[in-house]
Amino acid sequence: MGTRPWIVDDDLWALVEPLLPPWPERSPGPRPVPDRLSLQGILFVLYNDIAWQLLPLELGFGSGQTCWRRLDRWQEAGVFDRLHRALLAELNAAGELDWSRACMDGPHPREKGGADTGPSPGDRRKTGSKHHLICDGRGAPLKVITTAANVNDITHTLNLADGIPPVAGRPGRPRRRPESVPGDKACDSKAVRRELRRRRILPVISRKGTPNIKGLGKLRYVVEQPFALLHQFKRLAVRWERRLELHDALVSLGCSLIYWRRLKKIEL
Repeated sequence: MGTRPWIVDDDLWALVEPLLPPWPERSPGPRPVPDRLSLQGILFVLYNDIAWQLLPLELGFGSGQTCWRRLDRWQEAGVFDRLHRALLAELNAAGELDWSRACMDGPHPREKGGADTGPSPGDRRKTGSKHHLICDGRGAPLKVITTAANVNDITHTLNLADGIPPVAGRPGRPRRRPESVPGDKACDSKAVRRELRRRRILPVISRKGTPNIKGLGKLRYVVEQPFALLHQFKRLAVRWERRLELHDALVSLGCSLIYWRRLKKIEL
C-alpha cells in the first residue's frame, strides 16, 4: 500500500463506493467532504492513532469531527460488515482460506472507560477491554469480539464459532463452519466440546490433567499472526473509542485491509 497506506487506491474504492449510503440531494449546510477523502481520513487515524481533533486539515480529509461522524454513519448503515464479507468472499474464491481448522485466542488491549470494559486481572485491576479472535488455518481473521478484560476466554468460544459470517465465493452455499477448532486446556469444557460437535466442528482440545496434544501448539500458533497484523493498526492496539460499535467498526475495517493486502499479493 506504499509509504502512505491510508491512501485509497482505485481498485479498493471500486469495492467500497457501492456500499456507502447516498447523501440526500438537498442536504442542509455546506457541501460535504467527498466520501473517498473521509475514508482516507479514517484510515489515517487507524494507522497513526491520533486523536480525531488532531487530524491535519492540510491533508484535505476534512476535520476529525467530519471523519468521526462519517465513521458513525457508515457503521450504522452496515458498510464495514458488508465490506468484510465481500473481501472474505474474494479470498475464498481465490482458494486462500483454509477451512480445515479455525484457531482462537484473546489478548488485552486497554482503555479507560466505555461499554464492555472491566478490571483487568493481569494489569493491577485497571479498567480495560480485550479482543477475542477466530481465524482460519492461514491466519485470516474471521471474527473479532471485544469484551471486558475480566471475561473468561472460554465463555466466548462458541460466540466466536457462531460469529463467523457466511462466506461466499465458491459454488454451493456460503460456508460458515471450519472442520475443526484446536484449543489449549483453558478451553477444556464438556459443554464446549458437545456444542462444537453439535455444530459439526471437531474439537481438538487438550484435556486438563493430561499431556498436551502433540503438535497442537504449532496448529494454534497461526492465531498470533492476525493479532499482530491487527495491532499494527495503532488505533486498535489500545482501545480509545468509548462507544463499542465505533471501535468494532475500526476492527472490521482493519480486518478488511488485511484481506485486501493478501488479494493484492495474489495478483502480483
